[in-house]
Amino acid sequence: MTELLILSASLNPRDGYRSFNIENICKLAEKFYPEDFLGDEKIHLQCELQHYGLDVPVLPDLKNLSTLGDLCHGLVTTGKADMDYLIVYIEKEIAETISTEEIIDSFYLIKERRVHLK
Repeated sequence: MTELLILSASLNPRDGYRSFNIENICKLAEKFYPEDFLGDEKIHLQCELQHYGLDVPVLPDLKNLSTLGDLCHGLVTTGKADMDYLIVYIEKEIAETISTEEIIDSFYLIKERRVHLK
């Protein structure tokens, strides 16, 4: 569960998507959602995430978001979710129940960090 939260933190929209991490998102898809992605989709995921990283943070409707739930809602309203931009959209009901603060707290419980996210 802790690893799931840590990897999901790579989708955090706070601070201009500063924590966005393609490697962690691909690992999240591979490890926790293997049946949700066909072989070709797994291959193309990294490329799609690179486009996401360049495209989404500059869209006005997706700026200044603070939770994964807000991000999921924004992706749906802008039509970006229809283009397979974000893994967490698959589990949007779960994502809406997880606050960014919970993810950060779980991250800190693992070990002491040099950088403080709060």
